[in-house]
Amino acid sequence: MRNVIGQNSEKNRIVIDTYAWIEYFKGSDEGLKAKKFIDNDFLLFTPSMVIAELSSIYRKEGKPEWDSRRKFISAKSRITELDEITADKSGELKQELRKIHKDIGLADAIIASHASKLNARILTGDKHLKNLDNSIDISH
Repeated sequence: MRNVIGQNSEKNRIVIDTYAWIEYFKGSDEGLKAKKFIDNDFLLFTPSMVIAELSSIYRKEGKPEWDSRRKFISAKSRITELDEITADKSGELKQELRKIHKDIGLADAIIASHASKLNARILTGDKHLKNLDNSIDISH
C-alpha cells in the first residue's frame, strides 16, 4: 500500500463499505466513482465486517472470483478488526441511527464506528450511511 502525505487527515483516510466494493468490482457508474478513491492516493481501510458480508454475498451467488477479490481488497486497504471499544460504540451508534433509519443493521453501525475510530470518511452508497456527515456518497 502506498504511503500518503498527511495521512492523518480525514480527507485522506477512507473506510470502504460493502456497497462501494460491490460496485467497484461490478464496474458500474457508482463503481467508477468508487474507483477514483480506491485507485488513488488515499489511506484505505476495510472493516473485517465488510469482508464477512462480501464473503457471504459471493458464496451465495456462487461467484468463484471471491478469493482473488479478497486478496485484492487486502492488498489495496488495511483490514481493520472489531475490537471491544469499537464493538461497544457500534451498539451505541446503531441505537442512535435507528432514530433515523428503523431498519439499519448492526453491520452498518460497525462500519460507521470504524470510520469514527479512524477519523476517516466512509465511501458508500448505502442508504443507511450515505447521509452521514463523514460519508462520500457514490450513489448519485
